[in-house]
Amino acid sequence: MPIEIPAPSATFEVPLEYGARIRMRRHGNPDGVRLLVTHGNGFAADAYYPYWQHLLSKFDVVAFDFRNHGQNVPVVPANHNYAQLARDLERVVQEVKSKLGPRKTAGIFHSMSARAAMKHAIEIGWRWDALMLFDPPDVPLKGHPLYMAMEVFENKLTEWAKGRRRHFNSIDELTEEYRQSRATGRWVEGVHELMARSVLRKAPDGNGYELVCAPENEAAIYAQALTLDLWPKASEFGGPVKLVGCDPNFKGAPATGPANQALGIEGGYDYSFVEGTGHLLQIEKPDECIRLTLEFLGKHGLA
Repeated sequence: MPIEIPAPSATFEVPLEYGARIRMRRHGNPDGVRLLVTHGNGFAADAYYPYWQHLLSKFDVVAFDFRNHGQNVPVVPANHNYAQLARDLERVVQEVKSKLGPRKTAGIFHSMSARAAMKHAIEIGWRWDALMLFDPPDVPLKGHPLYMAMEVFENKLTEWAKGRRRHFNSIDELTEEYRQSRATGRWVEGVHELMARSVLRKAPDGNGYELVCAPENEAAIYAQALTLDLWPKASEFGGPVKLVGCDPNFKGAPATGPANQALGIEGGYDYSFVEGTGHLLQIEKPDECIRLTLEFLGKHGLA
């Protein structure tokens, strides 16, 4: 059975710079602590539903996709870079507060969005009661023992994304690609099809489907990960931060696992990793990720 996302209780759009817009979707308990939930590079928030569905009974969940992703219409020029994503996040936070009212709010981010949230919090301002970061692609400063491993990792992803297939005759074609990939083989049942639905849109020419996030945009984000010089200590944030990595000891896991473990230790973070997971840990072991989420939010009076 396909995984179906429940209809949101409310939707609204956030206008961004250069003509882009983000479609916000409100789910769950409108009286609960507010959680802003989003996705990683080339993916979409709806595909993380096996994780965030467990938050709906208690929390006011606001799901959204970053520019040129998911339910948003891609724009040209794309302005697809971390500086822009951080500014976009500021607009999102302020618009949510304006539209839905002030509320205790935590951000839950994965990968690209986690790095954008780190940049936003350090360089623009702290807007959260708590911040949860799932496996951000944290690149140590040059000279760090793990810098080269992350450089190799991001360069490989950049080249892969540049050559990624853009058009599909059907959603099933991309679903099958995900099913056949070693990197996505640990996703829970039903997510391969859900992810394909979430990252594709009908091609504007009416001929099949195309990726919402164009391969060149996805590649640009991977390449920019090496340019951020962002290796902050937990004390540099304005409030509590939880860093959750993939398994640094898992055979075949990406370089993000050891990098996040190093940042967690060196930076004094509240750090955990999820055993036996790769980069998409929220849809590989959603139950364990929810346990860590509720534990962290509860620790800070938000659950």
